[in-house]
Amino acid sequence: MSKREVPIVVVTGYLGSGKTTLMQNILKQEQRKIALIVNDMGSINIDAFILNQTGNQVVQVEMVEMQNGCICCTLRDEFMAEIERLSADPTIEAIFVEASGISEPSSIAGAFVNYEEMTENTRVYLKTVVSVVDVDRIYREFLHDLSSEDDTEDGDVINLIMDQIEFCNLMILNKTDLLTEKQLNEVKEALRNLQQEAEMITCTHGQVNLSEILDREDFDFDEVEAYSAVQRALNNCEHDDEKACVDEYGISSFVFEERRPFNRDAFNRFVNDYPELLIRTKGYIWFADDWKHVQLFEQAGRNASITELSEWISAWPKEELESILRDFPDIKDDWDETYGDRCNQVVFIGKGYEKNDIVKRLYDCMSI
Repeated sequence: MSKREVPIVVVTGYLGSGKTTLMQNILKQEQRKIALIVNDMGSINIDAFILNQTGNQVVQVEMVEMQNGCICCTLRDEFMAEIERLSADPTIEAIFVEASGISEPSSIAGAFVNYEEMTENTRVYLKTVVSVVDVDRIYREFLHDLSSEDDTEDGDVINLIMDQIEFCNLMILNKTDLLTEKQLNEVKEALRNLQQEAEMITCTHGQVNLSEILDREDFDFDEVEAYSAVQRALNNCEHDDEKACVDEYGISSFVFEERRPFNRDAFNRFVNDYPELLIRTKGYIWFADDWKHVQLFEQAGRNASITELSEWISAWPKEELESILRDFPDIKDDWDETYGDRCNQVVFIGKGYEKNDIVKRLYDCMSI
């Protein structure tokens, strides 16, 4: 287990949110010997070049550039190898990680948890996961003026931004100078509907005191995972409740579960006429014309997307299926004689909607 000597701060946030500017300001304040890991999806790491121009004493910073992949997936093993190498350096006092704009922080944090559990006497520990939020973008694209062209090009961008917001213990709301006080309060309320525990810090141009990032309780994976409105709904709501669960912020949520598949065209029509009172939706579905693939359905504000993922276990070849069921008999506990492991399970979160109306519309998508 970790000796908890070297804190690690992971900075996430979508492209253009201000991560690099924040990191520049952190470097200007930091007086310790630190390591900096910068993950850029491109072949040339522009962010690392910019960060090297901060004027900070170069001797104090060990720069690690990770390119051509993402540390939450394709570069995950290489990333953790770098963490292990830095942990062994007794001169390193802190590690800052600027994740790629398309990184999923839950995957990065999960890698740290596994590393700490499996590595005896490591010096490093995960201190803070920061989500840098472009409040102007949230206001325009999540709450208001999303154009059809933007929707076509960036249909799942807001869903990724929501994932980054939901899985953090500190939100830095950047670019606040681009909004009025009323607009900013509207953004804050929307974010709090989705992430009810993480502290919010407002700033412009990434100007945040380093102490505000470091002077807090250590990151707790299970606790942060439970922060999100989606996870709260899964923990607290039964899918057959007559009414949706309501929390102290007036946000209601429910879980829809049904074995039968959706008609693809009918479900797409439902998405195109999506209930405006729903703030966030996330879950797995399947379609009657495709018994093979799991589909991820996500909605955030005015954006919605359906993404084909992996295969249902029951769609595997017979020999592989028999082998997996033999090796992992617990899978049979939730196995249906007709549908196998296929199931729709979706969390719906919003304010002021009628659960019965939405459930009826969902069942209508199955009856065609």
